[in-house]
Amino acid sequence: MNWISNYVKPKINSLFSRREMPENLWTKCPECGTMLFHRELAENLNVCTNCDHHMAITPRARFNALFDGGIFTEVKVPVPVADPLHFRDQKKYPDRMKAAQKNTGEKDAMLVAEGEMGRTPIVAAAQDFSFMGGSMGMYVGNAIVAAAERAVKLKRPLILFSAAGGARMQEGILSLMQMPRSTVAVEMLKEAHLPYIVVLTHPTTGGVTASYAMLGDVQISEPNALICFAGPRVIEQTIREKLPEGFQRAEYLLDHGMLDRVTHRKKLREELVTITRMLMGLPPAIIADLPAPGKPAEAKA
Repeated sequence: MNWISNYVKPKINSLFSRREMPENLWTKCPECGTMLFHRELAENLNVCTNCDHHMAITPRARFNALFDGGIFTEVKVPVPVADPLHFRDQKKYPDRMKAAQKNTGEKDAMLVAEGEMGRTPIVAAAQDFSFMGGSMGMYVGNAIVAAAERAVKLKRPLILFSAAGGARMQEGILSLMQMPRSTVAVEMLKEAHLPYIVVLTHPTTGGVTASYAMLGDVQISEPNALICFAGPRVIEQTIREKLPEGFQRAEYLLDHGMLDRVTHRKKLREELVTITRMLMGLPPAIIADLPAPGKPAEAKA
């Protein structure tokens, strides 16, 4: 047995070899290019610590920050027919769905949950842009209806976080039908005299903007979010004119009366508590009077 080859050489190689580092430890800010450590970025709610750029955040991460102690219960959403049109482009629609479900760990592009926010019982729904661009298909329509029905049953306000590229082309006319369905769901809340608050995040476009995303009693947006029906490039090519600086961004829409507030993500929960309790006729929340974090088993997150 050659002890130099079998022991000494591997030992030297292990001392000088480059350690393999996980690829997801650092995230590059798309706005300023700063490299951000993943733990620091998560603690800052996916907001760049250098330039304050609001990056995408998953519905579960958002709900963990929104609900008291990060405790919430998922609301069951009816699952629609898997592939009603047998649609195929470069891939079959079921294959695209399986890939999106594997990448995100979610059933579809919207998550519905109930819980307490600042000791205020609410129902919340949030879209996941990483799931096929947050596109609005039959499942998203079912989710909005389920959220509205649950809010009416429990007599709670509904807070919806939108993030979508529009309707899901793989479901054709069935996807477009979710626009009137979601409008009817919002009308259910209005008839029950319950608040419907919309938080528009980057990006909110297409049929989503033309339906439930712009029907809130209060319209709030995160900074610099793109909110539109047709994108700026399409409009420029159509009218052959240069659009104003910041056109269709949250701040531009606020200045022109289409939004009520533009709020930083870290201040959003506090503002939602204040607005929700005001609309429900409840006394102001006592910030220090929050419940202790529950056991992990209590949270279906």
